[in-house]
Amino acid sequence: MVTPYELDAESDSYGLDAARTLGLAAASVFKTLLAQLDDGRLVVAMVPVDATLDLKALARVAGTRKAKMADIAVAERSSGYLVGGISPLGQKKRLPSFIDESAMTLPRIHVSGGRRGLEITLAPADLIALTEARVAALAKR
Repeated sequence: MVTPYELDAESDSYGLDAARTLGLAAASVFKTLLAQLDDGRLVVAMVPVDATLDLKALARVAGTRKAKMADIAVAERSSGYLVGGISPLGQKKRLPSFIDESAMTLPRIHVSGGRRGLEITLAPADLIALTEARVAALAKR
C-alpha cells in the first residue's frame, strides 16, 4: 500500500514526521540509510525512525571493520533519491541491504516510497525478499 502525506515544514526528521502524521508507531516506520564501509563499498541499512544505526554492528555483519554514514551527495547519486525520501526499493544501483531484526516482530512496516511525503506499507518478509536484505541487530535506542 502506498500512502501520501503532508510534510511538516518545521520537522527535522522525515521518518518521525511520517509516523506522527500517519498515526503510526515510530518503531514500525523504517528509515533507509546509506553507509560506506572501510573498503569503499556502499550498503543500505534500514532501522526504525526512533532508533539510530549502530555502525559497528553494520560493519560486523557486512564483513568489515568500520562503517560510516555515506555523504549526502553520494547517497543521493547512488540511490537516485533525495535524502529524506530514499527508498530501499527501486534504487539506481542494487546495493547489499541490511534490516534491523525488530522488523521481524511486526506484521507490517513502513518505508519511504521514494520521495518525501510518501510511505509504502508492506510485510517485512516481502521487503526482505525484494531487497535481498540480511536481518541483523542494527538499531541502537
